[in-house]
Amino acid sequence: MEPVGSFLPGKTGTSHFDPVAFVKRPRTILRLLCWVFSMVVFSCIVNEGYMNIGSERLLCVFNKNADACNYGVTVGVVCFLGSVCFLVVDIYFPTIHSVRLRRRATLIDMVFSALASFLWFVGFCFLANQWQQTTEEELPLAQGADAARATVTFCFFSILTWA
Repeated sequence: MEPVGSFLPGKTGTSHFDPVAFVKRPRTILRLLCWVFSMVVFSCIVNEGYMNIGSERLLCVFNKNADACNYGVTVGVVCFLGSVCFLVVDIYFPTIHSVRLRRRATLIDMVFSALASFLWFVGFCFLANQWQQTTEEELPLAQGADAARATVTFCFFSILTWA
């Protein structure tokens, strides 16, 4: 009987992939939540995060600070792509027989998750601060207000799912 650990290769000949069992795994559920939350953040900013008042120039709804919108979109897209990549790695992880590659994949996952959680925390603080400083006069008819609140909320949820 061989010991079973996180870095030990799976049994040979068991290359059958069960999608239902894969989706039910807690790690997969968290990765899917990370994927959805990232998509919500960057899509809210891209779709309703900019406004134009009397000119062709688009202004960010977060206190007219373009850096706030750019940061949210950048972190959202990077974490969206990262969660897709790690979902693919999770699918193929049982078939990796090299202990070195399994350790490397696990280490990269841990480092990326810690970095993503930190970036979401910074984004939450930055976007919440910029939203708090936005006055009602800057947003006629509360244009983009719901999207801004959703962005801040899902930045907070992303801190928890990536941690």
